[in-house]
This record gives sequence, structure tokens and C-alpha cells, in this order.
Amino acid sequence: MGAFVLRAVISGVLVAIIAIVARRSPGLGGLVASIPLVSTLGMIWLWNDSGDRELVANYVSAAFWYFLPTLPMFLLIPWMLRAGIGFWPSLGAGCGLTMILYLGTVAILPRLGINVSL
Repeated sequence: MGAFVLRAVISGVLVAIIAIVARRSPGLGGLVASIPLVSTLGMIWLWNDSGDRELVANYVSAAFWYFLPTLPMFLLIPWMLRAGIGFWPSLGAGCGLTMILYLGTVAILPRLGINVSL
């Protein structure tokens, strides 16, 4: 339980730092947020827990394939905000688009011979 709490605290602190940096400099905040911190921490935690190379390799591969459907969200939300649409509807539309693209990814990848089993 102590390891879980430590991991949660470290992850939460990173998110809080990103928010503070973004308030001062949106570009720098975006840069820091684009660094795959959560994925990297996940790799570290998984390696420390298992020491299993294949498990970590599968995790990293799946993270890559599931990262791709998130990219359009980062185009849709700013477009909607600049078009005068409110933050919450823009965020909701971005998250909805991502979920639809996730479903498409889960359906398409096995047909391409890529295993990212849930």
C-alpha cells in the first residue's frame, strides 16, 4: 500500500507542476505535458514490480498504439475554443472523439496483426 501511495503522490505532483508551469507559459506547459511522463512512470513501476522484459515491452507497444487516437483531441479542442465554443463542451467533444477513435483502434489493430489485448 505504501508503494501505491508513493506512486500516486509522485504522479499527482507531476500533474500539479505541469498546471503551474502552463499558467506561466502555455507553450512550456504544453511541452512538459507532451513528455510521456505517465507512460515513463508506468514503465518504471511495471519494471520494478515485475522485472519482466516482455511485459514491459508489451506495455510500451500498447501505449504507443493507444497514444495515436489521442492526437486529434489536441487539434479539436483548441479549434473549438477559438471558434467561441465553451471549455466544457470543447473538452467533452475532444474526449468523445478520443473514445470513438479508441474503439476504432481496438477494432482495427487486430486486423493488422497488432496485439494490444485489453
